[in-house]
Amino acid sequence: MLLETVELKKTYRTGKVDVEALRGVNIRIRAGELVAIMGPSGCGKSTLMHLLGAMSRATSGQVLVEGQDIARMNDAERTAIRRTKLGFVFQKLNLLPTLTARANIAIARTIQGSEGDEKIDAYLADILKLLKIDDKLDRKPSELSGGEQQRFAIARAVSGRPPIA
Repeated sequence: MLLETVELKKTYRTGKVDVEALRGVNIRIRAGELVAIMGPSGCGKSTLMHLLGAMSRATSGQVLVEGQDIARMNDAERTAIRRTKLGFVFQKLNLLPTLTARANIAIARTIQGSEGDEKIDAYLADILKLLKIDDKLDRKPSELSGGEQQRFAIARAVSGRPPIA
């Protein structure tokens, strides 16, 4: 199993009140599957994504990435999982405004350890063409439309071919 949750729960304390954001979520995702997390505002989608992305810890339950329980990992191990196994597209995109789109992708590839990999280079070139942004690599985020920024965020997220993106 590529990604799995077992009875995943997350409770936030606000003052004297406990708010159950997730109540026993069970998910099983195999390699190659495409999954959409959908629901109304406030139902726990962002909380679930933060837990699946090893960016926060569950109150109870498990998140397994390729069979490894990320709750049992230390910070360095969780960082390694985020760097090598997960590709993120953040809601606010997080493109660095002073860098070109090319440099934004290059930084991600350096962090992922995939720079200079010829197979990844060819894959990334195909992704950029597919997203119709291959001619905009030398522009800064402020010189791109909102949709182009989103597509560069997607390209950055998948640039190292992470198993989960």
